[in-house]
Amino acid sequence: MEKWTLLDSKYIIQRPWATLRVDKLQLPNGNIKEEYYVLEYPTWVNMVAFTEDNHILFVRQYRHGANKIMVELPAGVVDDGERPEEAARRELLEETGYIFEYIEYICELYANPATSGNLTYTYVLKGGKKIQEQQLDSSEDIEVVIMSVEKAKQFLFDNKIGQALHTSALFYAFRKLGLL
Repeated sequence: MEKWTLLDSKYIIQRPWATLRVDKLQLPNGNIKEEYYVLEYPTWVNMVAFTEDNHILFVRQYRHGANKIMVELPAGVVDDGERPEEAARRELLEETGYIFEYIEYICELYANPATSGNLTYTYVLKGGKKIQEQQLDSSEDIEVVIMSVEKAKQFLFDNKIGQALHTSALFYAFRKLGLL
């Protein structure tokens, strides 16, 4: 198996949340792919966060792309110069008001490697304590939802968590923690 050769690349749009480029590629068999579209996104973090009393923090928010209000894991963007672990702690504090004693890397996933190259890092955090109110961005409207492990598993198995990377994160975390 060989990688494809990049012959040319140009940006169609470059915005903070929508960057699209088109690449011209040569495949290993010699064929030329004139237009291959790639979406560029920043690096993300997803957190499976357990409170001191072993409940899991979720968030409920409207997702315009799906036109739905969804229950998800807390998640966010890794800022420039920030380590993913730092972003995980920061995002949890901002979105939920909780800090955590323990953090462990679980996995990294690509949302759709056929058309996007960004990574999403997943962490399990334990010992969460609420120390402040949410500090949301002006475009965020997030409700914190706290679930028992059993209820979270039921949500997962009943397909009530529609974000694919979040369902993957939960399966990895539950397996790692012996909760499946």
